[in-house]
Amino acid sequence: MIRSVGPALVRTVRHFFPDLPAWLNGLPDTRHQPMVVYPTAFLFWWGLSAFLFKLGSRRQLDYELRDLHTDVLSNLNRLAGAAVETLPVHQTLDHFVHHVGSSPFADLRTQMMRRLIRMKTLEDARLAGAYVVCFDGTGMLTFRDRHCPFCLTAKQGNTTLYFHTVLEAKLVTPSGLCLSMGTEFLENAPQVSAVPDTETCRQDCELKAFERLAESLKRDFPQTPICLAGDSLYACGPVLTIAEEQGWSYVLTFKEGRMPDVWKEFQALLHLVPENTLSMKLVDGTEQLYRWVNDLSYKDDRGRSHVFSAFSCQEKQRDGTTRFFAWITDHRVSSHNVAELATKGGRIRSAIENEGFNMQKNSGLNLEHAYSKNWEREKAYYYLLQIGHLILQLLEKGGLLEQMARSAKKTVVQLFGSLKNVARRLLDSFRFSVIPDEAFDPLKAAGIRVRLDTS
Repeated sequence: MIRSVGPALVRTVRHFFPDLPAWLNGLPDTRHQPMVVYPTAFLFWWGLSAFLFKLGSRRQLDYELRDLHTDVLSNLNRLAGAAVETLPVHQTLDHFVHHVGSSPFADLRTQMMRRLIRMKTLEDARLAGAYVVCFDGTGMLTFRDRHCPFCLTAKQGNTTLYFHTVLEAKLVTPSGLCLSMGTEFLENAPQVSAVPDTETCRQDCELKAFERLAESLKRDFPQTPICLAGDSLYACGPVLTIAEEQGWSYVLTFKEGRMPDVWKEFQALLHLVPENTLSMKLVDGTEQLYRWVNDLSYKDDRGRSHVFSAFSCQEKQRDGTTRFFAWITDHRVSSHNVAELATKGGRIRSAIENEGFNMQKNSGLNLEHAYSKNWEREKAYYYLLQIGHLILQLLEKGGLLEQMARSAKKTVVQLFGSLKNVARRLLDSFRFSVIPDEAFDPLKAAGIRVRLDTS
């Protein structure tokens, strides 16, 4: 059964991304070509292996994959369409990444997401016709000494910390898919030396990064309908204005401390519209009470007027504990759509933290590891990590693993122990078995049925 995981990965990649070989051949490579031993596509797959197999660091490539008595070289050669005779070392990968740069890997990630959208694999996850895209920032690296001229800084007692933060736009689905769609790194200008207040820095920098990320997202996906999801930081005039200008819908977390006057109006008007109420009881016994108010007005600090709806959900669980959630949205809320807006647009925002950042930090992808001392190369490894995580999610949710489990009369978790073990089984498969030729056949891959679970 372990031998089947590698072929499942290859079939998944060939099925969803048949043009990937051409995309890889199109990557810019400024290495001196007469001296090149390892082609671009081969080094791409070599670097991606660190994330597909969750090795945790670039150096682990040398320890886990360079044994010539395994089948790694043969399998990577066929993935890359190459015929190299030896395996590289991790320094070779870093040299290659230096000559490619980070932007081409970002563009490759964008091409892969465009392909998934065009082939309509994510249609069931839409909310009122739009793909739900969550925006949120997370920390990447932290140092006690300055890492590069672009480090952010913060005071911790008498110590100055230097760190790097990234803002992500991830397409999320109710099934737990969390696919990187856009990235903006938060960077200080090299001449900045003052140590700002940590919370102020987070809000100012993250919102400025959002403006840049929104612009690039619209450029990369101009025709894609998007529903913006985010925490209460984004419930503000600048974000609402951008959403309106870009033609995006939104469902944003609403809290008392954010737009306090609107919050007071929302609470006051709830008593005047008792008909705007919906009670539900879930199969697990959880009781939900939805309430909403339409046509709330808000004038931001630049004098721009916005009109939106606000709705809340109070949950009572079987053990008696209660939870409260609230959101604002450009949709007109009714009993017909309030539960869907909350489930697919509001509460799904947590996926970017759980299935997104937490998975990338704690499952072996090792997001907070410095894959390079050079900041530009570190960005490139970040994009490789996002591509690797994207492919692993397609493998896990694509149905091929479920077919393997059913043939063994087990669930996927029973078969592998946990989804975390899938990467280890992938490594074993690439090391100890030759992946059959039919798995690499793009025509056969196009014809297989890969049901992507998005609901």
